[in-house]
Amino acid sequence: MADEISVLIVDDSALMRNLISRMIEATPGLVVADRAMNGHFALQKLERCKPDVIVLDLEMPQMNGIEFLKERKLLGIDIPVIILSSIARRGAEITMEALALGASDFIMKPSDTQHEDIQGIKEHLTNLLLVYGKQYRQSKGLKEPAIPKKPVEPEPPKIAPLTNAPKPGPIEIIAIGISTGGPNALREVFAKLDKDLPAPIVVVQHMPPGFTEEFAKSLDKLCPLEVKEAAEGDIIKPGRVLIAPGDKHIEVEKRPLATVVHLSDAPPVNGHRPSADVLFASVAKEFGNRAMGVIMTGMGKDGARELGTILKAGGLTLGQDEVTSIVYGMPKVAWEMGHVMEQVPLSKMAERICTLAKDYQTGG
Repeated sequence: MADEISVLIVDDSALMRNLISRMIEATPGLVVADRAMNGHFALQKLERCKPDVIVLDLEMPQMNGIEFLKERKLLGIDIPVIILSSIARRGAEITMEALALGASDFIMKPSDTQHEDIQGIKEHLTNLLLVYGKQYRQSKGLKEPAIPKKPVEPEPPKIAPLTNAPKPGPIEIIAIGISTGGPNALREVFAKLDKDLPAPIVVVQHMPPGFTEEFAKSLDKLCPLEVKEAAEGDIIKPGRVLIAPGDKHIEVEKRPLATVVHLSDAPPVNGHRPSADVLFASVAKEFGNRAMGVIMTGMGKDGARELGTILKAGGLTLGQDEVTSIVYGMPKVAWEMGHVMEQVPLSKMAERICTLAKDYQTGG
């Protein structure tokens, strides 16, 4: 057990505690540390079982998930927490409150406990537990968990140096693609943005439908710029950040009097809707060398290919570095493809975006 990531399961449903336990026990590298029926019992068990990560329901008697997170914060406990709750389906505001209180990520509990629904969340949940548990153990200097290594995949081909690419012009738009670990990463970046950032921002954050409106509202409270969930035909303008709605692709169109966004139900790209690749391709087409593309923490490769289209058009491209990425997937693939001009740590991302956007107002 010492070499595996240990998980504390907190849920008032005995059925769910058993189902989650079976998922964990069937996953190499994970082990169940203990189970608790509410936040009160979970706090009592923390010192004894010393978990590496916690799976937390939100609706529970005596001490619910929000109350647990508040107490966790007061006690200075930094064990990562993954929210797994059915309330997330109708309570996006509560889910955003949980993230603001320090929860690392969230998954919607299946609508029922039939095989299809359970299998649908198993891979997602166990991947998050492995990622956040490993990160926590590393931060504490603990022994690396015994997670079987996956077969090494061949590196994507690097593109040739873009010697013929146009020189970057004044930056007129900033496009961000981000996934796992994104909600808290964007909170950090947006809180540090300059109020006079000269270019608008459009964001693809992989998130289920029904959550992006509340997510945008939560970011709007801490960001000096206006942040809102994008609607069809919204105008892109300096001082505004638009977040792609869950389950909608987002593209941009330059018109004579204004630049607007379009939303669509086109098929998923790279398994995602919205897709960062769709946004980046659209931005490259409409803005060319007057665009900046930013790819950040996330599983998979969404955005990596079309970030190169922005670079080829003469735009600027940034990628989050490996050390500060919760999952160095999307930015890693983009870097290996040669599509990232510069890797930036999360703590410096806002500063770098603002500096480049201002520097290139006069064409660099």
